[in-house]
Amino acid sequence: MYTVKEVAKLLDLTEHTVRFYTDKGLVPTLKRDKNNNRLFDEESINWLTGVKYLKQCGMTVEDIKTYVDLCLKGDSTIQERYEIILKQKEIAEAQLEEAKRTVKFMDEKANHYLDIINKVIPDDTNPGKWQEKNKMPMAH
Repeated sequence: MYTVKEVAKLLDLTEHTVRFYTDKGLVPTLKRDKNNNRLFDEESINWLTGVKYLKQCGMTVEDIKTYVDLCLKGDSTIQERYEIILKQKEIAEAQLEEAKRTVKFMDEKANHYLDIINKVIPDDTNPGKWQEKNKMPMAH
């Protein structure tokens, strides 16, 4: 069994987030000790892992709760759960493409700075060093 602190570290979540998700009923297999402290077994860690990934796709806590409830209803909800996962997969793929664009942009910026550092080009990133032709037009 794991504590909130251990699970938070294991899943790279804050302790507050772990408590929040459990309070919202997103970890149906959660156990409690005699002092009412949350205890997690492998199954509850699996639930929490699923919640983490659904949340990262932008799913609301309410929608995740609906998904959890569908899981608990059993096999009759497999098609509905499948459709939810497909939708979230599309969102994750869109996030990945956006992340790729961001990495490409940052890679180009880093290469630009390397060219400046290696004296291939002058520093054109500092507005204080812009030459007359590069100055930004003043707003009127």
